[in-house]
Amino acid sequence: MSKQGAFDLAFGVGGRIGKDEVLSAVDKYEKYHGYYGGEEDERKDNYTDMVNKYYDLCTSFYEYGWGESFHFAPRWKGESLQESIKRHEHFLALQLGLKPGQKVLDVGCGIGGPLREIARFSSTSVTGLNNNEYQISRGQVLNRKVGLDQTCNFVKGDFMKMPFPDNSFDAVYAIEATCHAPDPVGCYREIYRVLKPGQCFAVYEWCMTDAYNPNNEEQKRIKEEIELGNGLPEIRSTQQCLEAARKAGFEVVWDKDLAEDSPVSWYMPLDTSHFSLSSFRLTAVGRLFTRNLVSALEYVGVAPKGSQRVQAFLEKAAEGLVGGAKKGIFTPMYFFLVRKPISDSQ
Repeated sequence: MSKQGAFDLAFGVGGRIGKDEVLSAVDKYEKYHGYYGGEEDERKDNYTDMVNKYYDLCTSFYEYGWGESFHFAPRWKGESLQESIKRHEHFLALQLGLKPGQKVLDVGCGIGGPLREIARFSSTSVTGLNNNEYQISRGQVLNRKVGLDQTCNFVKGDFMKMPFPDNSFDAVYAIEATCHAPDPVGCYREIYRVLKPGQCFAVYEWCMTDAYNPNNEEQKRIKEEIELGNGLPEIRSTQQCLEAARKAGFEVVWDKDLAEDSPVSWYMPLDTSHFSLSSFRLTAVGRLFTRNLVSALEYVGVAPKGSQRVQAFLEKAAEGLVGGAKKGIFTPMYFFLVRKPISDSQ
């Protein structure tokens, strides 16, 4: 787990954005979103800029509060957050049937927490695809620290136009990442193209469930809060995602919303009514401490102007995620495993 401290958080806000440009980047990012009157088409047309701004602004907050793996997980009673996150990653490796020496692609890899865990768990070589230079630079540092820089690597690129030849990988996975794609069919078609025939793609998608009612104003506001706080062009339904995979050419092996059977609610670390020493920074008290700390560091000039605004929209995202989960209208772990037909040798 990352050992990011308060000053790492402060100095990291903005990523590759110049510190004197953070505030204007926050302004532009917020205006993309429906919560502030933005339009879905504009988010889709400018998804590269929007998502890059989001991760430049937010990565240090994620790493400070969550660790190296920026995702949720179903959780057993008595299991820590970090244990559940690792098990969620191991589950993907097992579903893909990974074998030592295979070449694997992580689509939208963040700073590489899952990449490193899956590579060590399965003895595979994992390539992380990411379009954000700041996250790649962090991932490279962390790979070197654990001695994986010779077997695992990062490639800068857009998952709508992947910089890989056809049939390059033995397996592909994505963890809460392809939800950033403006067009799921186009994204899945690129994954299909670079995957070897007969091999599988496994994914955890952020989705609205069948219970979501787009005509309900409260539910619509929750959806907009999640989109704002997580850099999303839109949140698709589970059936839209599965149908997109079929349209891309995949055969569906199986699918399930893994949130449904989680003994401990996946959103518990974000629920302000919950307190935990092991994930103190995510609790209401921990978030209040961080809010005051960021305010003080911004005031004295250590953190760039706009840092408090970044934390504010991340807090808004947390509210939306918890609200969406409690109403049963949102899941961050709609899982499906699909296969590229062996007959497709391209």
